[in-house]
Amino acid sequence: MAKVVWFDIPVNDLGRAIDFYQALTTQELTRLPVGEDRETALFAAEDGGSAGCLFAAPEDQPSHYGSRVYFDANPSIDDWLSRVEPAGGRILVGKTSVGGDRGYFAYIEDTEGNRVGLHANA
Repeated sequence: MAKVVWFDIPVNDLGRAIDFYQALTTQELTRLPVGEDRETALFAAEDGGSAGCLFAAPEDQPSHYGSRVYFDANPSIDDWLSRVEPAGGRILVGKTSVGGDRGYFAYIEDTEGNRVGLHANA
């Protein structure tokens, strides 16, 4: 089984993106400069989950295309979706059953224009 060990979410405005993701996840991000024109804001890994960051760099641009990150939105995807629009994002696809006992997903757009997935059991 392949295991994701890190993710980067490209952003144009790191401060705005930090505000959005802190409101969405209810987690404080740690801002960290990594070079003269590059800066990150780190998500903490919990319970053996994957760690990652917001990444602002001249060569990276937010996009709806390419890889997609899914956040674990347990215990309720509805709680996460209720925080998207007040934080400045958009709901692209609301709570949708994956089928069987595999839970639910939703797609949102963050303040930077990235399409991001949410997944939860309920």
